[in-house]
Amino acid sequence: MPHAELKFSSDLDIDAVAILAAVEQTILRHDGSSGDCKGRAYPADRFHHTHLILSISMLTKPHRDKAFTDALMQDIEHLVKSMIDQSCFFSFALEYSTSAYVTNWHEGAG
Repeated sequence: MPHAELKFSSDLDIDAVAILAAVEQTILRHDGSSGDCKGRAYPADRFHHTHLILSISMLTKPHRDKAFTDALMQDIEHLVKSMIDQSCFFSFALEYSTSAYVTNWHEGAG
């Protein structure tokens, strides 16, 4: 159950929902058992320099080793940059959750 956060200066003309959906599909191509990637986008109206930062958090699993991480990061970086037509500062972090992280489904009463 990965999570992706896209933070960017509001002067970037991007389709954040399409980027997040494409990131999810890329993760699933690398790891079909990863499940849905919960994505959130945060455009910033007040900023200094045009920029985009993508942060992805995934659970630690034995098959998510250095080779997996390197290949996934390379594909996601290439994908996201291909969806940005403007020049900007670009940052990307892929992090793995520690054992002190809870993720599950909450069924509401309503």
